[in-house]
Amino acid sequence: MESVARGGTRWKRFALVMVPSVAATAAIGIGLAQGALAASFAVSGQEFKVKAGHLEGQGFAQYGGVDMGYASLKGDEKTAHPVAISTFKTATIKNMCQSVVTDVPLLGKITLKLKAGTGKTPVSAENLYLDISQLDANAEFRNMDIGVAAKDTDNPGTGKGPAVKDKSILENGFAQQADEAILDNVEQKAWATTAGTFKLSNLSMRLIRGSGDGIECF
Repeated sequence: MESVARGGTRWKRFALVMVPSVAATAAIGIGLAQGALAASFAVSGQEFKVKAGHLEGQGFAQYGGVDMGYASLKGDEKTAHPVAISTFKTATIKNMCQSVVTDVPLLGKITLKLKAGTGKTPVSAENLYLDISQLDANAEFRNMDIGVAAKDTDNPGTGKGPAVKDKSILENGFAQQADEAILDNVEQKAWATTAGTFKLSNLSMRLIRGSGDGIECF
């Protein structure tokens, strides 16, 4: 780990999911008891992949939460997914790719693949929330605070992130925040993404037969 002067911290291949597995398991029970669901909707039974060449976000905060969603592609059974919620007041993303695989009867695996921000104009978002289960990247954080209470990440004067999506989400639980987060070579798996605005430049969407390397984003 290298420390960068003037309040910057750089971690190579830093996994942003910092909620320990034991704490994440406990968060499911506590979150459900409090109705503390990260996403404002029932998430689908499919986790999706997102890759980005470069992401710059201002007003960053991250804390633990729980997404309630469908257990599979069929039926009404629900299940809980522990997530790390990465939030940004504003963000720009270059070379973004999103993919999800569906096993279609008679056709086999079909990958829905979306690309954007591949030209001069990057993808841009405001009040961006990423409910992630896994993330790898080269990351740099500027003026970072680690160990903040989740409910305080949006406090005027001390909080650096956007509004906490649900005040009941383990409000005194572990969180971290920074004035700015810069990530390169991002690969993540997520259950949900929400944003106040999401502008996708050079949008391209394709259905591709098959899955795996060379078809999915990674």
